[in-house]
Amino acid sequence: MRVGDICGRNVVTVREFEELAVAAQLMREHHIGYLVVVEPTVADRMLAPVGVITDRDIVVEVIAPGADPRALRVGDVMTREPVLAQEDSTVSTALQHMRQIGVRRLPVVGSVGQLLGVLSLDDVLDAFAEQLMDVARSIRHELKIEGALRP
Repeated sequence: MRVGDICGRNVVTVREFEELAVAAQLMREHHIGYLVVVEPTVADRMLAPVGVITDRDIVVEVIAPGADPRALRVGDVMTREPVLAQEDSTVSTALQHMRQIGVRRLPVVGSVGQLLGVLSLDDVLDAFAEQLMDVARSIRHELKIEGALRP
């Protein structure tokens, strides 16, 4: 199974010069806790991921130590140079990377580094659950056919 086949394609993005409050508002509006920080590339007219920021980053790095969130930008808090998943990589490879670095999501990029989506553990679970349902349906169907052929 390929990463590009199961990743979410509706990615909410933010720029690193945006106020931190803008990132928090986007998270609230979209009911998410993860934004990909992007920069447009002039040559290719695409968005390239340069970082990620999570609701946890905001809490742990800003709120808990008592910093003033109004004085900070996304670039002050984001994780730079995130690990990326290639669209045509296997899900198994992506899961290995996620496990190694301890994250639940990876930005997914195409062949020239353009942002295409985000792979989350939820996406992986949904895909595996669908495959397991197919296995269960096959078993039930086999039993039904055998029962009809050999009453």
